[in-house]
Amino acid sequence: MDDDIKYIIESLLFVADEPLTIDRMRAVLNVTERAPIREALQALEDEYQARGGGFHLKAVAGGYQLRTRSEYKDWIKTLIQPKPPRLSKAALETLATIAYKQPVIRSDIEHIRGVDCGGVLRMLLKRKMIRVLGRKEIPGRPLIYGTTRQFLEVFDLQDLKDLPTPKEIEELSDMAEEVLETGLADDDPTLPFGEPEGDHSGPPPSPQGKSEFGPPPSEVIDNPSDE
Repeated sequence: MDDDIKYIIESLLFVADEPLTIDRMRAVLNVTERAPIREALQALEDEYQARGGGFHLKAVAGGYQLRTRSEYKDWIKTLIQPKPPRLSKAALETLATIAYKQPVIRSDIEHIRGVDCGGVLRMLLKRKMIRVLGRKEIPGRPLIYGTTRQFLEVFDLQDLKDLPTPKEIEELSDMAEEVLETGLADDDPTLPFGEPEGDHSGPPPSPQGKSEFGPPPSEVIDNPSDE
């Protein structure tokens, strides 16, 4: 493997503000083969892993990105003081429906949720968490929605296949109920899944900074109304 290619790729990853795909790196390097790029990425990943340090190479959203390690997030947050981006319960429900049912139209989303979701859809489009895939060839030709690369990046997913399965979600829910029933939440300060003590009834915290979860999305409205 040519060290020049490895260091060029490292510099591209360093300056990029979003995950870089192999095809994008291949176009910049003006090479036809993917193998040298894959070898360079693997060499960089091995070097960062052996070195430890404050960052690592992460495969996310169909590409690759340099990310700071999660154990240093508190110092990073102190430095950049990001505004905490949050998704309301309505937005999370709508986003989850789209993620699992895509391609999906608005009427199907509203049928599943049982409420109008026009306002939430507009907010998610504005925040680039979802996108319009086209129109469905039925009366009215409604818009078809799907998730974006921004969605994958924010939720630390390489692709949609990394979403937890319904069975996994059910198992996690059962484990959480068992913890509450046995009183472990009160007796043990270290809860399952790495969650801190406190109220877990609200939506999960969104990723902060270009940390383990990548660069922050624009601040999301806390409580968009379901119109």
